[in-house]
Amino acid sequence: MTMLARWIVGLGIVLLLTSRSPALAADFPFEQEMQMDVKPMPGGKRVPMLEVLPDGRAIIDLWCKSGDGRAEVKDDTIKITLGPMREDGCTPERLARDEELAPALEAITQWRIEDDILVLIGPTELRYRLSSH
Repeated sequence: MTMLARWIVGLGIVLLLTSRSPALAADFPFEQEMQMDVKPMPGGKRVPMLEVLPDGRAIIDLWCKSGDGRAEVKDDTIKITLGPMREDGCTPERLARDEELAPALEAITQWRIEDDILVLIGPTELRYRLSSH
């Protein structure tokens, strides 16, 4: 086998092993509490959380605010809409983080699973770790 043929076969194997099949809504981690894959802000333990129920209701905790929303999942697409959010009396820094996170969540258009991480894809990629309990 020539060097070029070996390279082509090797490339084909790599592409086959690394190609991802499209996500299906049935694969979405419904009814699973997910914690944003970030460290807590200094002086606290809270990090954003997300749980999506099969009926489309989403339970959303930002850095400060919490509330319900909607999540429409179809194949590998997702649309998150935040509902009214309650403020839990937070610092200006946490409120500022909420002002960044809320529109980033609503701009999400696709999702995929990487190991135990739900990756939400949009202008800003958000990563949520699936609960292990």
